[in-house]
Amino acid sequence: MKDNYPLTGQLSAPAAQTLLITNVRPYGEGEPTEVFIEDGAIAAIGSELTETHSADNTIDGAGSVLLPGLVDMHVHLREPGREDTETIETGSRAAAKGGFTAVFTMANTTPVTDQPVIAESVWAKAQALGLCDVHPVGSITKGLEGKTLTEFGMMKNSDAKVRMFSDDGKCVQDPQIMRRALEYAKGLDVLLAQHAEDSRMTEGACAHEGPTSAKLGLHGWPRVAEESIVARDALLARDYGNRLHICHASTTGTVELLKWAKEQGIPLTAEVTPHHLLLTDDKLRTYDGVYRVNPPLREEHDTLALRQALLDGLIDVVATDHAPHGSEDKCVEFEMAKPGMLGLESSLAVIAKIFVESGLADWRFVARVMSERPAEITRLPGHGRPIAVGEPANLTIVDPHNSWVSDSTQLASKSENNPYEGEEFGARVTHTILRGRLTYNLATDGAASLAQEEAK
Repeated sequence: MKDNYPLTGQLSAPAAQTLLITNVRPYGEGEPTEVFIEDGAIAAIGSELTETHSADNTIDGAGSVLLPGLVDMHVHLREPGREDTETIETGSRAAAKGGFTAVFTMANTTPVTDQPVIAESVWAKAQALGLCDVHPVGSITKGLEGKTLTEFGMMKNSDAKVRMFSDDGKCVQDPQIMRRALEYAKGLDVLLAQHAEDSRMTEGACAHEGPTSAKLGLHGWPRVAEESIVARDALLARDYGNRLHICHASTTGTVELLKWAKEQGIPLTAEVTPHHLLLTDDKLRTYDGVYRVNPPLREEHDTLALRQALLDGLIDVVATDHAPHGSEDKCVEFEMAKPGMLGLESSLAVIAKIFVESGLADWRFVARVMSERPAEITRLPGHGRPIAVGEPANLTIVDPHNSWVSDSTQLASKSENNPYEGEEFGARVTHTILRGRLTYNLATDGAASLAQEEAK
């Protein structure tokens, strides 16, 4: 286990009141321009602001792309309960390094986030750090047991203002419980996020059910285990009318069901992870536990269908499902490895590689699926907003021509279960800005890591 960053001090200094970003291209379009930030908001955008505006700090964008700060609807920061694998602080640092200004951390902690006091503690700790807005997700059922609904209203009205509920890690199996959850959520206008998995069909499974798992002798996980729940819950959302979000869609069949649901006007949205867009179950031939994930890596046609669905808007957003695990839970037999992969620090580079560098999409698309739509779906104020005068200065700067190789020893996350180890990427986050305050700077990142190593 490593820890590249000091865990105290450093973050309490007051933010500069003014910041000038020079030589950047909003959404990667047009000629480079300048952005002046004052009191946490964009105050001016123009070509010669250096001559008219004096700033406390200046960032030279070097011709890079300026995007709205990224928003991740689905992460696991492990606190409370598994601080040995990740904490709110290390997870927030990883998020900032990845270009994120807001993340939603799932409820499957120890104890489960099923009451206001736990949600409020997560929210307050992250706000004190000031690196990233960490929004706690409340559980749909108490203790993730699938039996009794939690108090959605109390958590929504708490200081944490919980706006999304999920039993992620487990599926709400009982359709009657899910129906009641939808009815309760509708009255409060909160979002439900479903981990779609019929556990009766996945007991003992660890790999996608197909030719690869058969050859490797691994217990298969069928697509229908996911698709049957997506179909059921789409019908429940149709009849009971609340917004429903499908976590980590992974199959061609799920894409087809999403298409049908959207054509019917059902209030259903969905996310896809970077690893399901880039990796296939061919990776399992190594028997490396780092590639065990839930849902499992699928076949190539699933990956291609998911990519096209994201382009077409059938899948709404990219969400990392960032899931840190210690080496003791990954460096074991594949069947025994805990499911989950890191994603916060690499997700933008993965999406840029698949869509932008290939010419399939532009940076506007990246802004839509990684910032704007996640903020819209969660109804999150202040994030995913246009790059325009008067808008909050939640921003990320991306160098589209900065080649780098993913290295687990250089991650801000406390864990190293990185599925992209040794993979080369072409785009890199250089700066992240939260309400006008610099939360990540690539130029000082290496120096901070080196200083920490020397202090050990």
